[in-house]
Amino acid sequence: MKSACRRALFLTLFISVQLATAVQAYGPLGHEIVGGIADERLANTPTAMKIRTLLDGLTLEKAAVIADEIKGWDKKGVDDPKAFHYSAHQKIDKQLRDFWRANQPTHDLNPAAPSHHWFHYTDVPVVPVQKYRDGTAGRSKWDIVHMISYCVDVLRGRVPEQNERKITKPVALILLAHYVADIHQPLHVGAEYFDAQGRPADPDKETSALGDEGGNTFTLELSDEPPRRRGIRKKNFHAFWDYDAVNALFPEVPSTLRKSELQAQIEPFKKELVHEMAMQEPKNWRMPSNIDIHNYAELWADEILPVAHEANSSMFVRNKKKVVWSRRVKRMKNCSPTKSVIARGQRILSEKNCTKPDGASPIC
Repeated sequence: MKSACRRALFLTLFISVQLATAVQAYGPLGHEIVGGIADERLANTPTAMKIRTLLDGLTLEKAAVIADEIKGWDKKGVDDPKAFHYSAHQKIDKQLRDFWRANQPTHDLNPAAPSHHWFHYTDVPVVPVQKYRDGTAGRSKWDIVHMISYCVDVLRGRVPEQNERKITKPVALILLAHYVADIHQPLHVGAEYFDAQGRPADPDKETSALGDEGGNTFTLELSDEPPRRRGIRKKNFHAFWDYDAVNALFPEVPSTLRKSELQAQIEPFKKELVHEMAMQEPKNWRMPSNIDIHNYAELWADEILPVAHEANSSMFVRNKKKVVWSRRVKRMKNCSPTKSVIARGQRILSEKNCTKPDGASPIC
């Protein structure tokens, strides 16, 4: 029964991501959608009861954002008197704090312990297109591919809960609810590397090549966006995928709204989207029966890497510093998100707008 529950949970999280790929489930809203779909599909099952026990009543919708929320402890530390608590779930709160202490953020290239930030991504080169195990650049034993497998092994009892990373079964479940969505965000898996002249480079051959950290080092300009006014915060390539790709599926709301007002307006649309997607099952989403759950993460990375390459394929370098992204999110009107035309197996919600900037040089 325990094995069946674990498999049901993991497969449901995966199907939730497959169902939610149209909303690119990466920012808080997107992660909530993935968790919400899982909650709905698991409702009234033995697996749901086990999850409720492990998470002390937390839903997967709420659990799915915790791995990002705890980054709020990074600046002043988890023991700061003003640090937030999950007060309604004290046992979970203690375990999350222990996890943070064991995996504190660091800028040391060879730390004694990894940073919990590293667990969210891997930086496999997108040029040339390759699979996860084809090289070593950008991968590590603490990347998202390895950490998903690690969390799975904790839930299966193959890794004891008293481990150096302080990942208990509840923490493993919380992390999985988040990481399974992250690994389907192309820029959490693939990165572009450049030589000293700003040309694309293969870091497995040119060890001095520098990566773009999944698009985080690139300033983003949309070709159909008006010039940025003073005081308007710059946007980066990674954030576009984390947020804009999700927001494009919802009605536009005034930018002046407070956070609580924005959430109140979006909530009914989110619930409707979750329900609609929970009622559908993507075709051919199941892994072959001979593939162990431990190995799913690597296969997911291999599946998303061509999409990461495509995500980079419309970028241009300007003055070797600024990147212009010549795609724009397609706002679907009079059309259900699940019926929209999405390239690469329902991964990219965009349409090409190939306006090449003057003097720009393509990087792919």
